[in-house]
Amino acid sequence: MPLLGSRATSFLLAASVSVALTGSAFAQKKYDTGATDKEIKIGNIMPYSGPASAYGVIGTIESAYFKMINDQGGINGRKINFITYDDGYSPPKAVEQARKLVESDEVLFLASPLGTPSNSAIQKYMNAKKVPQLFVSTGATKFGEYKDFPWTMGWQPAYQSEGRIYAAYLLKEKPDAKIGVMYQNDDFGKDLLKGLKDGLGTKAASMIISEASYEVSEPTIDSHIVKLRAAGADTFVSITTPKFAAQAIKRVAEIGWKPMYFQSNVGASVGSVLKPAGFDNAQGILSAAYAKDGADPQWDNDEGMKKFYAFLAKYAPDANKTDGSVVFGYGHAQTIVQTLKQAGDDLTRANIMKQAASLKDFAPDTLLPGITINTSATDFYPIEQLQMMRFKGDKWDLFGPIIAGKIDG
Repeated sequence: MPLLGSRATSFLLAASVSVALTGSAFAQKKYDTGATDKEIKIGNIMPYSGPASAYGVIGTIESAYFKMINDQGGINGRKINFITYDDGYSPPKAVEQARKLVESDEVLFLASPLGTPSNSAIQKYMNAKKVPQLFVSTGATKFGEYKDFPWTMGWQPAYQSEGRIYAAYLLKEKPDAKIGVMYQNDDFGKDLLKGLKDGLGTKAASMIISEASYEVSEPTIDSHIVKLRAAGADTFVSITTPKFAAQAIKRVAEIGWKPMYFQSNVGASVGSVLKPAGFDNAQGILSAAYAKDGADPQWDNDEGMKKFYAFLAKYAPDANKTDGSVVFGYGHAQTIVQTLKQAGDDLTRANIMKQAASLKDFAPDTLLPGITINTSATDFYPIEQLQMMRFKGDKWDLFGPIIAGKIDG
């Protein structure tokens, strides 16, 4: 075959390079509102004030984590613009802030908005707008119902899974328990209580002898504690957020009640709950965990936690490593970044959801060994494993196997 002339060859090479550049640099880039060549806008809603303000540090840690990512060059060359607002743990305020983020700030998606009541209030709006409501900071089971709400996904273990794990422990260790339950009167409390009852099965009616619900607007839950003890309960399940969890631990100790005590994971932080309640008052309390405890020296030489501690030292020096919410925020932010990395240059809302539903054996630095994040188009529950733990001294002691509590979407 004869050789082409040099001019013709140069022309064809130039054309080939042009086609290649067009295909790789331009055709693959897809953007929805909130994403450009230089920026990715992410919205967030947190209770920086109000009865659940102890969780506000999650937003602070996420902001710091994204600053670290930006300092490292961003994600595929794009900087994260994290816009976070306070809703005071008020559903109407959450709706107001969600609308502002979507319609005024024009974010690509919402990441880790906190609270069952707040996320419940914005769920229909976010799905109607087809804007991802991603990795919500609540374990309510309904945030993994992909068929009804394909733009909403949870992150932490579902509350019903947690409730079933406590039930399994009780049936094995104390099958004749007389259970008193205190729960927050919203989807969070009701969801975990349902898991407990489902786990107890036919024995639920005889084992649970008293229930007391509280509103987040109540200044104290002391009267509920007294009521449960008076009913004759020898086992106490506290389905509470930090403020009320600390109050419950104190009050149980003050009245000399000595039940087998279960504290829901969201209110089990050493720094924001157990320390304020008094370590002496918290001895022997049971809970379940999926993340490493920043207060536990057993993780000092753990490679993942070394990265976590180094991050805190540089980007959040005032943060309390013993606060479970600090650990939560870090792992959460890492998962958001992983999703964005997988999305590449296709920063459309549909692809963000597709990538969030395509996480395979992803292990943030702060998850317990053996616990990984897995999602699919039909599994919107990223973390579905827990391990039982007991409070001893000034830290939680893990025991028993990693327990799977898989929920079908």
